[in-house]
Amino acid sequence: MSRIGKLPIVVPEGVEVSVTDSNRVKVKGKLGELEQLCDPAIKIKIEDGSITLERPTESKDHKSKHGLYRSLINNMVLGVTEGYSTTQELVGVGYKAEAKGQILDLSLGYSHHIYLELPEEINVETITERGKNPTIILKSLDKQLLGMVAAKIRSLRPPEPFKGKGIKFKGEELRKKLGKAAEK
Repeated sequence: MSRIGKLPIVVPEGVEVSVTDSNRVKVKGKLGELEQLCDPAIKIKIEDGSITLERPTESKDHKSKHGLYRSLINNMVLGVTEGYSTTQELVGVGYKAEAKGQILDLSLGYSHHIYLELPEEINVETITERGKNPTIILKSLDKQLLGMVAAKIRSLRPPEPFKGKGIKFKGEELRKKLGKAAEK
């Protein structure tokens, strides 16, 4: 049996979970509301403050979806209670980030500024301190959307392996190459 899929999801107080006939799960909490369409083959049961998922057969497709939908629903429950955040830092001379509402203005060493419009569900904050790398903090209750936006921002200037310049996640360890100096 699936190690992740068989675990029950504990629903904290103040969180409402409902499942429609078409297997659409809606989770509502203090931070907002999320919904996810699940495969009709996976049975979702809500009882005694916990959610359990059951699969009909032991086929490979049902096994994979069992753990997937359990993780997605768990992320929704955690998102509406606590929320998620990610921190990225811009490493490089002259790299800047500025948040203007839902528009992120990035200066990443190109000949032009990059303006990125963020979805309404994401809150953005930029920190620029003298002597430190500029930092972008993204907060949201939707873990999937937050990951997609963070990956998009990182793809604008991924960290390069020689000097480490680019956009990286806070705490990320980069493997640096030695370059030409190592040949001598």
